[in-house]
Parts: sequence; C-alpha cells; structure tokens
Amino acid sequence: MILVYAILFLLSLVFLKVIFYRHHRHLPPSPLALPIIGHLHLLAPLMHQALQKLSSRHGPLMYLRLGSIHSIVVSNPEMAKEFLKTHDLTFSYRIFNQAINYLTYDAATPLAPYSSPWIFVKKLSISELLGSHTLNKFLPIRTQELHSFLRLLFEKSKTGETVNVSKEILKLTNNIISQMILSSRCSETDDADGGRVIKLVREVTEIFGEFNVSDFIWIFRNWDLQGIRRRLEDIRKRYDALLEKIIKEREEARKEKIDKRDSINGVKDFLDLMLDVVEDSKSEVQLSRDHLKGLVMDYLTAGTDSTSVAIEWAMAEIINHPMVLKIAREEIEGVVGKAKLVRESDIPNLVYIQAIIKETFRLHPPIPLILRSSVQECKVKDHIIPDNTLLIVNLWAIGRDPEIWKNPLEFKPERFMPINNESPIDVRGQHYQLLPFGTGRRNCSGISLAMQILPVTLATMIQCFDWKVVQPTKTDGSYQDNAVDMTEKPGITAPLAHDLVCVPVARFSPF
Repeated sequence: MILVYAILFLLSLVFLKVIFYRHHRHLPPSPLALPIIGHLHLLAPLMHQALQKLSSRHGPLMYLRLGSIHSIVVSNPEMAKEFLKTHDLTFSYRIFNQAINYLTYDAATPLAPYSSPWIFVKKLSISELLGSHTLNKFLPIRTQELHSFLRLLFEKSKTGETVNVSKEILKLTNNIISQMILSSRCSETDDADGGRVIKLVREVTEIFGEFNVSDFIWIFRNWDLQGIRRRLEDIRKRYDALLEKIIKEREEARKEKIDKRDSINGVKDFLDLMLDVVEDSKSEVQLSRDHLKGLVMDYLTAGTDSTSVAIEWAMAEIINHPMVLKIAREEIEGVVGKAKLVRESDIPNLVYIQAIIKETFRLHPPIPLILRSSVQECKVKDHIIPDNTLLIVNLWAIGRDPEIWKNPLEFKPERFMPINNESPIDVRGQHYQLLPFGTGRRNCSGISLAMQILPVTLATMIQCFDWKVVQPTKTDGSYQDNAVDMTEKPGITAPLAHDLVCVPVARFSPF
C-alpha cells in the first residue's frame, strides 16, 4: 500500500509540474509526459510517421519533451511558414547531434550551426559550385554519366539480367557529385574504393537518422548505450582514410602544377577551390583541414543520397501506376519525338514529368523532417516558445494532410499541372505545402543541381525502358505482379526499405 501511495504521489507531482509548466510558458498542446524520458516512448524508428499520428490527435502545433530536449512539432503549411519565415533567424540553428558533429568534424558544413564560417561556406558553395553559371559548365559531366548509366541498363536488357536500380542510381548521382567536387568518379563499377564510397554514403545517412538516446537525455550524454559512438568512430575512420588519400593526391598535384581542370571541361573543382581558401592566410574566414574534410564528406553524402532516393521513389510510384507511365511517355514523344533521347534542355517543356517529381516530393520528401533549433525565446500565435527548443517540421505529414490535398494518399501528378495559367506550386521554398529542399537561410544549396539531375534521369528511364519488378509484392497474403513494395526504411532520407530490383526491357535505344 505504501508503494501504491508513493507511486500516486510521484505521478501527481509530474502531472502538476506539466500543468504548471505549460500554463507558465503557454506551450502548445501536448500528450502527458513521463518522468525523465518525456515523450520519447511515443516515437518510433520511422519518426515522421509516429509524429503524424500524434499530430492527428493533438493538432498541427504540438509540444513534446524528448528527454531533456524541448521540441515543437509543426504539421501544416501555416505553422511552417510562421516558424520558417517569420521566425527564420530565431530557428536558424540546429541542435546538438553526436553523429553530425563527429562525422562532419565539427566543421562549418551546411549541417553546422549558423555562424560566420557557415555563411562564408554557403556563399562560396553557391557562387563557385552550385550557381547556374558553374552548373551549365558541368553539363557534359552530367550527360556523360547519364549515358553511361543508360548503356549499362541496355547491356543488362540484352541478356535479361536483373539490375539493382537503387544501387545504380546511387552510383550515377555519386559519380556526378564526385566529379564536380573531386574531378574523379568515386563509384567506378569495378573499383574497390567506389564500392566503399557507396557503402559509406548509405551508412552515414542511416546513422544521421537514427535515434541516439545520448542526444536527448543529458545524464546519458557521455554514455554509449546503443553502440552508436563505436559505429561513428568506425565510419569516420574509413571516411577519413579515403578523404586523406584524395586530398594528399591533390596537394601533390598542385605542387607539381598539374591542372585538374581538363577532366571537367575547364571548370575548377570544389576541392581546388577549398584548398585555395585553406592555403590563403588572408582569406575572409580561416578554414582548417577538418573543415575541408567535413565539407567534402557532407556534399558527397547529401548530394548523392537525397537525389538518388527521390529518383528511386519516383520510379517506384511510376511502376505501380502504369497510367502515369503511359501519359509521361506520350508527353515525351510529343515534345522530344521518337528518335531522340531526352536532354536537359527539353525538361522545361515536359510539364507532366515535372508534375511527377513534385507529386513524388509530396508523398516522399527526400528528408521527411526539417530540424532546427531556437536561439532565443519567441512568441508564435498565443504560445511562448523557449530558447534551445528543437523545431520539427514534418514535411511527410504536410504532404498527406487531407485538409490540404484531395485524396492525399493517391499518387496523382495531375494535381500539379498548371490550370488556367495559374502559377504552379514551386519546390524552391515559396510554397509551404511543398518544401522538399527546405526554405529560408538553411534551405538546401543544391536545389538547382538536383532539379537538373532528377527530371532528365527519370524521363530517360521512362523513355527507354519498360520495367519488370523481380520480387512481387505480397499484399494481404496474396502476390501482386510487377508491383513495388513501398515500405520505408528508417534514416535521414527514408529510402525504400528494399532496393528496387528490376529487369529493364529496352524499348528505345539512342546509342
């Protein structure tokens, strides 16, 4: 009996504390929290899905205490705009995260805290690597890699061999990114280093998206209860060896005055640009070797995986919706013809292809959750949001909200087709119901590059091949022919749980 009274007393204290704290701080609605862990028990490996279920009960603006971390979950466009535009500067930082900090060398990468080095690196990246002028010069690289990818598929189609489409798309995007950054193909088919790079890319994005109790409960900050720190050390050791090899080879080449620009159409790659900054004692911001390695790691990983995941999801949806595939092919034949391969210059006229991509972003955003942290207290509507609060904008939930989208679970690209000369919904951060690249100060710098790689790759895969799924999907105890299992895999990018494996059947060859 004494034990029962003690438990009731403790529960009463917790309840009163929650009520008092919420009243005192005017926080948004929230489920009842447990001592120490708060609301952590309500989460799941696919966090965006768990948060959507909670928001359906507690509203589009919800407060959660994740261990020692105060957090606000946003699940509709109106609230997203309030936090990401009106209070953009307040929420321009990110929370402490062991995986990101350790694997990016605590450097001024795009994942780093908002600061002068971060601003400098972002400006440099946009002006020298990801600006429209530079991207136009990299067009031959993108075209060459796309053609190599298509030739591989044609060779497989001749013999009826299966292709791990997910893996080959990952190689394609990685080779494009690595040539822009390093003037070398990091994913050569028969190269051991190439295989290691692809493996590392997926390991990094997976561990970035994993829940780490040490990030959320301060008393466990220095503990490694899940073995994540050991895995981080192993990943960084392998990545560091690879990066050191690449950087040292480039430094030796620079000493010998070997011009690396010949291989990328006369454009100086990002590694050379960053080495210029590192070696310049009069640079606006002094960057270290760790900054350099952190940046290369970040761009190789983020640029490779997010774009490949988007193509993978688009292909999965198209295979599962033959009518969408038929309409897309008819558009390609009407715009490009039946004897010419789709090129990047054709994409502005392929509005249905663009609509497919937007619909894919709606249902499968490359990064389902935008995560930011507040640097000061602020008032949003009638709520007071404390400083050091984690902001979670659930893009996955916004894309499936029936109050925003009619029949939200239906894959229907037509919803993004322009009607009566209306301005279509854009993906560059101006329409808060669709934010695949984020918005504001911390939006993705690689928007333009992604939107050049993604549509032309998707269009050529539609134009050139039919696709036979190797493993039929088991649905409600019965097998469904030529359908893709749409289950998600946990991670920062939430790819397909099972790789897309198909037999490509050639229908048009431009080679």
